[in-house]
Amino acid sequence: MADMPLRTRFKRSLLNFVVKTIQLLPPDKVLRFLFRLDRWLYFFQGKMASVYGKGVHTKHRHIRYHDFFISRISPGERVLDVGSNNGAVSYDVAEKAGAYVVGIEIEPANIELARKLHPHPRIEYRLGDVLTDLSEEPFDVVILSNILEHLPERPALLRKIQQLTKPSRILIRVPLFERDWRVPLKKELGVEWRLDPTHEIEYTLEEFAEEMEAAGLKITHQEVRWGEIWVETKPTDKQVKQQTD
Repeated sequence: MADMPLRTRFKRSLLNFVVKTIQLLPPDKVLRFLFRLDRWLYFFQGKMASVYGKGVHTKHRHIRYHDFFISRISPGERVLDVGSNNGAVSYDVAEKAGAYVVGIEIEPANIELARKLHPHPRIEYRLGDVLTDLSEEPFDVVILSNILEHLPERPALLRKIQQLTKPSRILIRVPLFERDWRVPLKKELGVEWRLDPTHEIEYTLEEFAEEMEAAGLKITHQEVRWGEIWVETKPTDKQVKQQTD
């Protein structure tokens, strides 16, 4: 044992601890223990994926959701990227779709990172909160990539965005509640089940459809990939009429 490498000894000790815990506790407590352990592992995996990706989480290139947005944007269109974070999506939309992009982001550190990692002549990064700082300014397309789930009163916000920006399309990406059988089990056991504790919601397909209808948006294209819902939406005729009245 003394000759065993430190990393191997640590892994064996951790495994022995988990096995003994499983043997000592009833099934519900074992599941709570394992789910909480898994949550911490998921957190650190995400952190290390960003370090490995030199500041950009590797999911950007693995799940290729940028391509979903790029394929639905035309050269010369004006795009509002809500919650632009480090600018990875904004950059690809400007560079690969040939669009003009305004990225609005609430965190000053993210704005600085975006300007450092993803500068582009067709991108303007703005510091602001979409809930309070969005001004009346026309855009052809609005992108909300993993943003809605963090916010309250989402249909009202989507109606406000439409009123102020008059987009022809809103492209949305949100997490799916029905991504894994463990999610409802975690919820049943009172263990944190969300991908991020700041999430107000993680959607079923029915919940998402209801919110889009309440927001005055019709879904014109929908894909379910990687445990997420990716959609292209357009304002309903009724919503367009309300905006122009």
